[in-house]
Amino acid sequence: MFTKATTGGYKELLPGVHLKTLVYGDKSLLSQFWFEKGAKIPTHQHPQEQTGYLISGRLAFIVAGEAIVAEAGDSWSIPGDVPHSADVLEEAIVIEVFSPVREDYLP
Repeated sequence: MFTKATTGGYKELLPGVHLKTLVYGDKSLLSQFWFEKGAKIPTHQHPQEQTGYLISGRLAFIVAGEAIVAEAGDSWSIPGDVPHSADVLEEAIVIEVFSPVREDYLP
């Protein structure tokens, strides 16, 4: 499956947290997030492994109780069922892969 680039297509999940599902298959989903400065992603967990790359901006993560500040060019892999949260320190663009597919992120 191929998907052509679009400028729109974001949906707001939380205040200041915008998701665009880029493409998905049977076993994984590729997404782009646009985070507004000051947005907060509360502590949560899900069964999917979450692998990400920070294109721009700064995020303050807490993953399994460990605090980490991510800057443009940093990447991560969060195992499934591990509690994590994030505060947006600067407006940010993130690309993330979820495996297996997050059904709640399907278009």
